[in-house]
Amino acid sequence: MTTGGILGTLLLAAAFCGISPQLGGTPTKADKQVYAKSGHYQDGEFVNLLPTKVLTGSSTAAVMWQFLFHKDPTATPPGPLPTQPLDSLAITQKTPELVRVTWFGHSASLVELAGQNILLDPMLSIEMGPVSWATPNRYNRSLAITPEKLPPIAAVLISHDHYDHLDYETIRKIKDKVGHFYVPLGIGPHLRRWGVAPERIVEMNWGDSARLPGLTVRCTPSRHFSGRGVANRNSTLWSSWVMESATKRIFYTGDGGYGPHFAAIGAAYGPFDLALVECGQYNEGWAEIHMRPEQSVQAARDVRAAVMLPVHWGAFTEALHPWNEPVKRATAEAARLGQVITTPRLGEPVTLGTALPNSRWWE
Repeated sequence: MTTGGILGTLLLAAAFCGISPQLGGTPTKADKQVYAKSGHYQDGEFVNLLPTKVLTGSSTAAVMWQFLFHKDPTATPPGPLPTQPLDSLAITQKTPELVRVTWFGHSASLVELAGQNILLDPMLSIEMGPVSWATPNRYNRSLAITPEKLPPIAAVLISHDHYDHLDYETIRKIKDKVGHFYVPLGIGPHLRRWGVAPERIVEMNWGDSARLPGLTVRCTPSRHFSGRGVANRNSTLWSSWVMESATKRIFYTGDGGYGPHFAAIGAAYGPFDLALVECGQYNEGWAEIHMRPEQSVQAARDVRAAVMLPVHWGAFTEALHPWNEPVKRATAEAARLGQVITTPRLGEPVTLGTALPNSRWWE
């Protein structure tokens, strides 16, 4: 099961999907005229920098059958994962020099940089999408912090519009405490339908940048796909993100397969003090849109990251591999190549300049 891809097929079976707000909004004619000028839009769809197949050597029906009826029991942990509660006061009480990253599971993370709070792909719900019985639910019923308890957020960065990264329920809960949503082209209509004020939405193309007090965010390429149903495949762009202050640089890969874009990003904007790198939900059946753990480590090296933080695991089962295989393989490969890696528990902060979390808690 690809991240968000087969979900669209499952959604089609639900009669109410056509009216569910979770599906998001529809771009206007004027929106599409903007997309057409992006350089990454052909025949009504966004495209990757190089040819990319969503499924490689398999069919949607075969993948669905295996995922639903022949899934390895180790694909899901035997119980809740260890989680360190995060106090909202700890987020507000900091100096501008502090650089801290807190991973909440899957890709949802909080980056504290230049005194600003930045949320990455804040999927903070227990259930995913409008048909929870047909889609993966979160391993833990409780989170390190709930959306309601988050303090004011300067920026939310969204990598793409799949349900495990752009979550309707979370957006509805945090929208009034967010300064701006920085999103790839095409995601604006989703946010507008969900009640986000248009002036708080900044849609960006690959190569675009935006200034916040004390830092810059840059929209950079990834190798993936998009869509929240069967009728809007690739109707929105997908991206990675660069966050840069006067002294520190952080990179987030978003979702996507391995490719030369990582080396290009490293050459243009690196080196990075820390990179949050997709590491999980891979399979040979979709090898071009998600990285295997060894590729994730190489991507961290390509962007010249001093520290790698593996994400996109530890919350949902969206592939057939054992739930903790990604971090096992990534830590082994990082040791082989000499790449520094940090493996925090859910909610455990990673503070640059201090000892990095590196316990093997998944064992």
